[in-house]
Amino acid sequence: MFMVLGLGFALGATKYSMGTAARMGPGYFPFWLGICMAVLGAGVSLGAMSPKAEKVKMEKFDWGITVILLGSVALSGLFMNYLGVYISVFLLVFLSSFAGHDVNWKVAAINGLFLVLFVWLAFIKGLGLIFPLWPSFLGN
Repeated sequence: MFMVLGLGFALGATKYSMGTAARMGPGYFPFWLGICMAVLGAGVSLGAMSPKAEKVKMEKFDWGITVILLGSVALSGLFMNYLGVYISVFLLVFLSSFAGHDVNWKVAAINGLFLVLFVWLAFIKGLGLIFPLWPSFLGN
């Protein structure tokens, strides 16, 4: 799966200008990310086919966890413009933490606050990206 996706992204990125390492074009990052993903997939595949590889019995797929994770991502994407980045990121982290089997709402809240701080530092202050920060009904 990693090899196919990685090669697909790398191939798709060739349609864009590559640029150089000093002046990256829009295709540079997706191309190299796809190549790294394909190499990772090749390494995992070779390791799995090794005679030293252990046979592992897979557990039954848990659809509840999938619904919680995809639902929290979808909700944060849908409500980003209405609730702003800070509340959306917090809700994303807080709600998706309930996909775990050992959920502690206090730890989930602390993780959410930490990620909101990280988003502020990395994307707002560091990269200068412009997002709606607070809910639109607050008049920002």
